[in-house]
Amino acid sequence: MKKVYIPFLFIMLLIMSACNSTPAKESQATTITYQSENGPVVVPADPKRVVVLSSFAGNVMSLNVNLVGVDTWTMKNPRFKDKLTNVAEVSDENIEKIIELNPDLIIGLSNVKNVEKLKAIAPTVTYTYGKVDYLTQHVEIGKLLNKEKEAQAWVDDFKQRAQKAGTDIKAKIGEDATVSVIENFDKQLYVYGDNWGRGTEILYQEMKLKMPEKVKEMALKDGYYALSLEVLPQYAGDYIIFSKNKEATVAFQETNTYKNIPAVKNNKVFEANMMEFYFNDPLTLELQLDFFIKSFLGKK
Repeated sequence: MKKVYIPFLFIMLLIMSACNSTPAKESQATTITYQSENGPVVVPADPKRVVVLSSFAGNVMSLNVNLVGVDTWTMKNPRFKDKLTNVAEVSDENIEKIIELNPDLIIGLSNVKNVEKLKAIAPTVTYTYGKVDYLTQHVEIGKLLNKEKEAQAWVDDFKQRAQKAGTDIKAKIGEDATVSVIENFDKQLYVYGDNWGRGTEILYQEMKLKMPEKVKEMALKDGYYALSLEVLPQYAGDYIIFSKNKEATVAFQETNTYKNIPAVKNNKVFEANMMEFYFNDPLTLELQLDFFIKSFLGKK
């Protein structure tokens, strides 16, 4: 009896052990393969220490993934200040500092420097700005961070809310009313097309508001166009979104040329903080959408 019982018990224990260990092995997958624009890259399935060298920190933060290093422009964004308390400021030229941060994933634009050195530190994925639209870009970063479902859910909800707001705004200002987005930066004025941050994606792509013909002619292809104060009236819409750089000169606002623009005379210029308005990540897009709803519709 013992000769039959002992082997049987031993076999049952082995089977139970194997069954119990299978889910554990499956749940311990530590990497995924992300199909980047430069080919497949093996990245952490659950990244814990991410460095972002350009543009995409807000995408990462919106998906609740931990950052350890970000670029200078991101660090200057007052909207991100509380979220970046323990995050270091880095650049693609400060390799030693990035090494010290011990990142498990590095993200940047395709024009970052020292990319081969960065790849030697951690898996590195870069994106060409504008290669995909701004919402697809967020979904791509969601895929990279193994959070595609969360990214897609936000995109679907945001599009619905932005388009609804656009319908309400057009009902108030008229279907043919035009909107310009301008910015003062480094002693220069710029006007923007439909895919260069500053809320342009929301205004023109989602809300379908119209841009002046002159803006369409000069800024739509490249995304932006530098212009002088003298010709600014030609690019001014019925409404102006002014992404205002408070650190740069705004003396042009005291000129007769500016004051006589119809949108200025009619109090249809809405000023935003350039440093908050700069990007097109989910955190910034939520700020921009809220700003447009309040500015155009007077809602709080």
